[in-house]
Amino acid sequence: MKEVYDFLKKSGTYYLATIDGNEPRVRPFGTVDIFENKLYIQTGKVKNVSKQILANPHIELCAMTDNNKWIRIEALAVEDDRPEPRKHMLDEYPSLKARYAVDDGNTQVFYLKDAVATIASFTDEPRVIKF
Repeated sequence: MKEVYDFLKKSGTYYLATIDGNEPRVRPFGTVDIFENKLYIQTGKVKNVSKQILANPHIELCAMTDNNKWIRIEALAVEDDRPEPRKHMLDEYPSLKARYAVDDGNTQVFYLKDAVATIASFTDEPRVIKF
């Protein structure tokens, strides 16, 4: 899992895919955190992405690094409504504190469950990491 976290951090931006009814939706994301040995992402409850994840928790993330490697992560997004993981995320991303607060009723974190990450490139065999 740490290798997946490091890959996403190095990428800076990853793309999160959700399902909206029967249509795919993809948007750029940047938050990723390890808390209590789980990989977390963050959003706001007022956003469509939140509603889509709650309706169908099957998500996929994708990112690429400057060395022509990419990662795809299939997972279930599980909401963790405790204040501790929200605080941890906001402490990792202080710039978010201008728009989010631990107990604002909007800040939302999800951890990835049953995740399968595949790291690939044009030259190497794909590697699979499950967590």
